[in-house]
Amino acid sequence: MPTPRPVAPPEPAPLPVLPPPAARRPDGGVLFDVAHADAAGRITARPLLRALGWTPGLTLHVDVVNGAVLIIPAPDGTHGVGTREELPLPAAARRLCGIVTGEPVLLAALPGQNRIVVHPSHTIAAVLADLHARILGESP
Repeated sequence: MPTPRPVAPPEPAPLPVLPPPAARRPDGGVLFDVAHADAAGRITARPLLRALGWTPGLTLHVDVVNGAVLIIPAPDGTHGVGTREELPLPAAARRLCGIVTGEPVLLAALPGQNRIVVHPSHTIAAVLADLHARILGESP
């Protein structure tokens, strides 16, 4: 039986063309972190606090807006950045937003606006469920 001749491998298919990466926003865009509220309602947010330049003792105003906790520096604020670089989530704000001790929250720091928005996990799950349904061509 004759020895088979080597066959050249087929040319690889060309790689798909990817869209260009999204341009970075000049205001710094949004920085994210995930944290878990402890029993006292504190969340550790060192990387975001450092990116914003918020230090322990900085007074804060904490409010609930559209089911999320909005935290902004305020000279007359009734809350403050803790000595361990943690943020307070008052009990009333946690109840209004459905934030449960131990469950993750998504922290979104907006450097251009000098604020942090805390999103409860159930809100993020709902937003992602809708997005995934659209990606997969399903109706929500």
